[in-house]
Amino acid sequence: MDEADRQTRSRLMRLFEQQGKQPRHDLGQNFLVDLNLHQLIVKHAGLSTADVVLEVGTGTGGLTSRLADHAGHVISVEFDEHVFSHAKHFLAGRNNVTLIHGDALANKSTLAPEVIAAMESGLVKVRAAEQRNYGGLGDAVADADNPWVIQPAVTTLKLVANLPYNIATPVMSNLMAGDWPWSKMVVTIQYELAERMLAKPGNGEYSALTVWMQSQAELKLIRKLPPSVFWPPPKVDSGVLRVDRSPQLQQQIEQRDWFHEFIRDVFTLRRKQILGVLTQMFNGKTAGDRTHSQPVPSPVFTREELAEILSSLKIEPTFRPEQMTVAQFVALSNRLAPQSTATALNTDA
Repeated sequence: MDEADRQTRSRLMRLFEQQGKQPRHDLGQNFLVDLNLHQLIVKHAGLSTADVVLEVGTGTGGLTSRLADHAGHVISVEFDEHVFSHAKHFLAGRNNVTLIHGDALANKSTLAPEVIAAMESGLVKVRAAEQRNYGGLGDAVADADNPWVIQPAVTTLKLVANLPYNIATPVMSNLMAGDWPWSKMVVTIQYELAERMLAKPGNGEYSALTVWMQSQAELKLIRKLPPSVFWPPPKVDSGVLRVDRSPQLQQQIEQRDWFHEFIRDVFTLRRKQILGVLTQMFNGKTAGDRTHSQPVPSPVFTREELAEILSSLKIEPTFRPEQMTVAQFVALSNRLAPQSTATALNTDA
């Protein structure tokens, strides 16, 4: 990358001054100007030509360019028209980059259709390129005894981005909720959000988001970042968070969509004892006013039955949601979910 094209503080200030613009705080425009951190993010992403990268918040394209140097394809989304125009010019000629001007989200619970279409298209292209470049299955099978045969790598989706603070949670949560073959997220987010995702039971930050993330992935804080590594500097600290998908953990959840709804409902009554929370939920009442998807199913358990279920799972009925472990939430969800194996067996008995 030419020195003049590096995303530095002085270069960004000059660009905005030339346009007569200021960074938009409402869009969370805090550009990462420590170039060593760009390198750190790319390193932890562990990119290869078999990877499709989703970046939300293109900015001026500094990180995008580094991602494109290593990934098979990069889909980068930028909402701000002026910043997008510069990134489009800067990244011209990058055949493995798809730039999208618009919102990454259709609504709080759904990624934008254009983003979804670009991800699916990118996955198809990269899979085809892997097969083409490494001989496809036919050659691999024919030379199965040859240790030097390179098998086509599995194509995965990775979220790698300096995420705008105001959409970090829905972008990460919705990607995890979907059926896309994502394998990793390496993101710069508000430090308080990282703490919430990493929280332990009994911590005030422990929440439905915590359980949702930790039930399906291994999370690690790579580095805490001061405001000075951004321009303009935000008023809070940030963190680089790495999220590695765990198929083993995901397989323990019988019905992920229902589990997602279940934990969100439970945590709307986080200060109440879990037996009381479940009794309220399974007596025809949802746990608070919600705008998302479907309510918890019609009541199928009495208070006495719920107490027995909690006892069988070694969950104290006096526990509050914030005291329960992730594993306990998964086990309880599996037991209470509609058409669950455990419920069906219990009913048959």
